[in-house]
Amino acid sequence: MSRTVRPATVDDVWAVHEIARESWHAAYDDVLGSQRVDAVVDEWYAIGDLESSIAAATGREDAAFLVAERPDDDGGDEPRMDADRCGFAHAVPWPEDTSVAFLARLYVHPAVWNEGVGTALLEALEAALAETAERLRLAVLAANDVGIAFYESRGFDRVGTRPSDIGDGLEEHVYERRLPDAA
Repeated sequence: MSRTVRPATVDDVWAVHEIARESWHAAYDDVLGSQRVDAVVDEWYAIGDLESSIAAATGREDAAFLVAERPDDDGGDEPRMDADRCGFAHAVPWPEDTSVAFLARLYVHPAVWNEGVGTALLEALEAALAETAERLRLAVLAANDVGIAFYESRGFDRVGTRPSDIGDGLEEHVYERRLPDAA
């Protein structure tokens, strides 16, 4: 299936919010419970905050906020997503080391998991940051088996584990890898 990955605009915020909600429920309901997932998504993906994140990344070489779209007619029977946006990724400079980009968000609607959307977003993000960053770093909840498998299959190495601020007793793994174009 072909897809387009492009810079996000403020017109994408509702779709991004709903992709976050659906993917968080699929990945974390068993760990956090449905109500906690809703609360986290409402807090971390508030519409105004998403608009600010998109605006802050627009036109910068050291940050990016991207969305992936499905083609209009993919022939599938899956429920249609808002305007066929099916995933998003957001990276910013690491505050203590600008040669590191921090992958703050990369989520794909569960209806299209394993269809290459996450890979397309990651590749486009890396290309967008290749001139300004040498490495890409991220944190993923230790209980997110889908996310961990995705990042490890794309060459990310676990460089640490730390307590998560999402809930008591939860940990997150920190992963990192050198960007393909970095010297």
